[in-house]
Amino acid sequence: MITPVILSGGSGTRLWPLSRKFYPKQFIKLINDTTLFQDTIIRLPNNVSAPLIICNEEHRFIVAEQLRQIESNNKGIILEPTGKNTAPAIAIAAMSLINDGQDPILLVLSADHLIINNDKFHKSIEIATKIADEGKMVAIGVKPNKPEIGYGYIEVNNLEKNEYYDIISFTEKPNLKNANKYLDSENYYWNSGIFMFKASAYLKELEIYEPEIYTICKKSCLKASKDLDFIRLNNEEFDKCPEKSIDYAVMEKTNSGVVVPFDGGWSDIGSWESLWDSKSKDSNNNIIEGDAILSKVKNSYIHSSNRLVTVNGLSDLVIIDTQDALLVSSKKNSQDIKNIVKKLKIENRSEPDNHRKVYRPWGYFDSIDSGKSFQVKRIFVNPGAKLSLQKHEKRSEHWVVVKGIALITCGKKVFKLQENQSTYIPRGEIHRLENFGVETLEIIEIQTGEYFGEDDIIRLKDDYKRS
Repeated sequence: MITPVILSGGSGTRLWPLSRKFYPKQFIKLINDTTLFQDTIIRLPNNVSAPLIICNEEHRFIVAEQLRQIESNNKGIILEPTGKNTAPAIAIAAMSLINDGQDPILLVLSADHLIINNDKFHKSIEIATKIADEGKMVAIGVKPNKPEIGYGYIEVNNLEKNEYYDIISFTEKPNLKNANKYLDSENYYWNSGIFMFKASAYLKELEIYEPEIYTICKKSCLKASKDLDFIRLNNEEFDKCPEKSIDYAVMEKTNSGVVVPFDGGWSDIGSWESLWDSKSKDSNNNIIEGDAILSKVKNSYIHSSNRLVTVNGLSDLVIIDTQDALLVSSKKNSQDIKNIVKKLKIENRSEPDNHRKVYRPWGYFDSIDSGKSFQVKRIFVNPGAKLSLQKHEKRSEHWVVVKGIALITCGKKVFKLQENQSTYIPRGEIHRLENFGVETLEIIEIQTGEYFGEDDIIRLKDDYKRS
C-alpha cells in the first residue's frame, strides 16, 4: 500500500507579500483555480490511499477547508506545535501509520510544488514504488534544464542502471559556476524533495543516524491526542526535537539511497521569477494579474490585488501590489525577498505574518481602517458558523449588519439583527456572533478603546476548541 504524506508547513517567504506566515503560498491559487496544496492531492495516482497531512497549528482550519472543497478524504491531519523541518515530520508520519499495524510505502510530497506532466510523474512513482518495496530509500530527481542556484542537487552514479541510480552526494544551492557545471554533466539532478520508502525503512535509518530525533518523535506520538479532525503531538516532547531536513538527517548518510529520474516539468515555485517561468505570458513576455495598464514594459510580473497599477518604460521587474504592501523588485533578484521579510520581522511589523484579510474557521475578516482609538473591520461569517463566546477587556464594539441575518448574544440577551440594523457590545460584556441565515453574513465592526490586538479575546466557549 502507498500512503501519500503531504508536508504543508512551509511559510513561503520568497513569494511575499502574496504569501505570508499565516496564509502561505501552498494555500493560494497561484497557477489555476485550485491551490498548490489542492493540486498536490488532485494529481495523486489512483492506486494510493487517502493522504496523511502534516501542517502547522496555525494552518489547521485552512487545510481542513481546502480538503473539503475538493472532497478529499484523508488519514488524518497531524499538527506540529513548532516546525522542525522534514526529518521529524516524516518520522511522525511513519510512526503514526505503522501504529495501525501496517508498513506502507510512504510517498512524501511537499504541498507547494508545481508538476506539469502528471503521466510522467505517475510513471516515476511506479518505478520508485518497486524499488522502495525492496527496502531502498528513493529520491525523485529532476533533470536540470538551467543553471538554477536556488535548488539542491544530487550527484548519482549513472554508469550501470537506467531506471534508477545510486546516490553519490548532495549539494545544497551551489554557486552559478558549479550550477553550470552540473547542468553540463550527465550525473546531476535537482533534489525535488519527493521521496519514497517503506515507513519501517525510514525509521530504521533515522534511528541509526539521528537517534535523538527518533526517540523524541516516538515519545511525541505516544502522547498525541485527537482533537476534532486533528492529531495533536505532545508539545513538551516535540519542542525538544532537533531541526533537520531529511537530506541532512538520513539521505546523505544512508547506503540505501537511490534516485529515480523525472523529466515532466517540475518547480518548487520558490521565487517570483520561478512563478513567472511557470505561467503563460503576453506578447511582451509579461504576466499581468488584476487591474494593470502597461506601456513599453517587457519580461515582467505585475500583480494587483485591489487597485489600478500602471507601469511605464521598465523591464525585468516584479511588482506585487496587495491591500497593505507593495513590492517592487528586479526579477533576477527575487530570491532575495526573504531578506526584506527578515527586516520586517526585526521591526516587529505585522506584514510578514498576516494579510489585511485574515482567515478564521468561521470565515474571515478584513481590517479596512484603524487609528489610535478605533479599528474598523468587515466580518464575513459562513452559513451555520459562529464566532466564539467571548469578551474583551480593552475595547467596545459596534456591529452593523450589511448582508444576511445575525444571531447576537450580548450578556443575557439573545436576539436577531437583519440588514441595516445594529447593536453595541460594551467593554467586558460576554458576547457572540452567529450566522442565522443561509447566505454569508457580512457585518461592519467598529472597535473603540485603547488596544485592538487579537490577544484581547477571552474565549469562554468555542466550537473549534481554540484557547
